[in-house]
Amino acid sequence: MSKLYEISVQKMDGKSETLEKYKGQVLLIVNTATECGFTPQYADLQEMYEHFHDKGLEILDFPCDQFGHQAPGSNQEIATFCTGRFGVTFPQYAKIEVNGAGQSELFAYLKKEQGFKGFSNNEAGQFMHNMLSQKDKDYAQKSDIKWNFTKFLVNRKGEVIDRFEPTEDMENVIKKVYETL
Repeated sequence: MSKLYEISVQKMDGKSETLEKYKGQVLLIVNTATECGFTPQYADLQEMYEHFHDKGLEILDFPCDQFGHQAPGSNQEIATFCTGRFGVTFPQYAKIEVNGAGQSELFAYLKKEQGFKGFSNNEAGQFMHNMLSQKDKDYAQKSDIKWNFTKFLVNRKGEVIDRFEPTEDMENVIKKVYETL
């Protein structure tokens, strides 16, 4: 059994559960924020979920407030925003940290399995590169999550097979999810 399924996560209601219930499904695990420039990706994620859920896809949403304080509010406020504005029906979990001393066990594992491979060669990718390299010229050598809406793709065996930065074209993400299903 993959170590992934043994990891405990906190649900929006504060109760903990392991990811074992997702065993045998394709997972797209995402750190999100409600006030980010990438927040419209919620609509793409929801559309993908509606299209592929019955084929075995689960999208797991983990709000994170570590990047520019872009996920303010309580877990309930975040959930209400996502369901009201984007009609989100995929599982949403409690707000977490994805980097640093307080990072969740889940994201520590995901980053170990799939490190940072670079941003897309588009306007958003160039913006992110320029912004992060001003703060840390060696940022690209670290596996840390760089920003909100970083996505990890997990196959049915529980193997973390890909990582998509927030600048990745959602069509590429959808294509890889489809191939994995």
